[in-house]
Parts: sequence; C-alpha cells; structure tokens
Amino acid sequence: MKTEPNAQPKLYIGIDIHKKSWKVHCATELFIGKSFSMPPEPKVLYDYVEKNFSGHEVSTAYEAGCCGFSAHRSFVGYRWLSVVANPADIHRRGKEKYSKTDRIDAQLIARELKDNRLNSITVPEIEREELRSLFRCRNDIVKDIRRNKSRIKMQLLYFGITIPEKFNTANSRGTSITKRANKIMRSYFVEASWQAIRADPVMQSYYRKHIHKDSKTTIIKIARTLASRTLAVIKTGIPYQPGVLQ
Repeated sequence: MKTEPNAQPKLYIGIDIHKKSWKVHCATELFIGKSFSMPPEPKVLYDYVEKNFSGHEVSTAYEAGCCGFSAHRSFVGYRWLSVVANPADIHRRGKEKYSKTDRIDAQLIARELKDNRLNSITVPEIEREELRSLFRCRNDIVKDIRRNKSRIKMQLLYFGITIPEKFNTANSRGTSITKRANKIMRSYFVEASWQAIRADPVMQSYYRKHIHKDSKTTIIKIARTLASRTLAVIKTGIPYQPGVLQ
C-alpha cells in the first residue's frame, strides 16, 4: 500500500524586539499559537523551537529598528527564513491602529508573515552596519559638544564676561553652501577638506593662496571641489589621485 508523503509543517514567528526582552508570538498554518516573553537572545528562541516545534519549516519576522540585524543573521544561520520588515508595512485593521502593545505587535507581525504580506528591507553587510553606527555615534558626540559650548557661552554672558570676537561665532557671517545637500554629508566633506589640504598638494596650494581672505569660505570651496572629485570617482571608477588638477 502506497502512502502519500506529509507536507512539512510550518511555523511562523513574529517578534517585537527590544534591547532588554523580546515578545514572541508563534503560530502554525493550523493554529493561532501563543505569545510569550523571552530574553533577547536568538539561541534561547532556537532551543524553544527545537523543543516544541521540531521538524517545522521556520519563518521569522521583526521590525527594523535600533536593535540592528544581529538577530536576523543568527536566524539565517539556523537555516530559518528571516524577514526584517519596515514598520510601515505592518497592516493594522480598525482598532489595531490605536491598540499598540508588544504582544499585539508580535501577533500582527506573525499574522502578516503567515499571510505572506511582508517584504524584507535590504540588510546591510556587517562592515557597513558598523560604519553607520560609528557615524551616528560621532554625530551624537558632535551635537553634545555644540550644546556644551552654547551652555558655556550663555554662562559667560550671564556673569558679564566678554567673549573675544574671534570666539564669538554668533556675529560671524555664515558661509554660503547649498541647503539641498544632506546635512551630515556636508559636514563630512568640510571635515575631509581639512585633511585634504594636508595630503593633496593642489588643495594645499589653493588654501595657502586664499587663506588671507576668509579661511571658512576657502575651506567650503575646497569641500565643493572634493565633492565633485568624489562624484567623478563614483562615476568613472578611477581612484582619487592627489596632486591632480582635474
């Protein structure tokens, strides 16, 4: 007597991820499942699945956020299907739009995953993700420094201490630079220009020639030139060459 092979059962896991804990909802193609809390460790979830859902084809999903993609990489390492979803793609019905808890979010993610309505965002490589984190950390530090400088200045004014003109940036005329560009990238190019005038003879020569006019305006012009050269490198694929005029 011939027997028909059984289809592999499927498990759908929706996770509301936080740094201190995860809210998890597990459902199959036949049952709604249940929700529970667990430590924020992929291995704990793997052990739970192996114990309670051995032999299931596992799919997981969670919203992209501040916790990064380490969980996603662990799930992929377990040979699970892993989706990192854009939070805006999670469909909410009626009252679900106004009822937001970790348990409800995990259930919604599991439901959308089960109904095949979730698309994963592009997950960056580890090196790129670490570089993004470094940039964000640096930007936070720069903002803190600026705030502290402002506090010091206000305290000096409060106690009647005169700020030397060369340190009083409030009265200095701002340099012209387009506001259409990304603010962070604009600051990066300005800072890179200070390195360029040390490493590139052409940039250094231009800076020395015009430094007597206005050093800030001069460095902005160098930043524009550096941005143009960067664009040329991206388009042509030819590496940047110090000391070249064009």
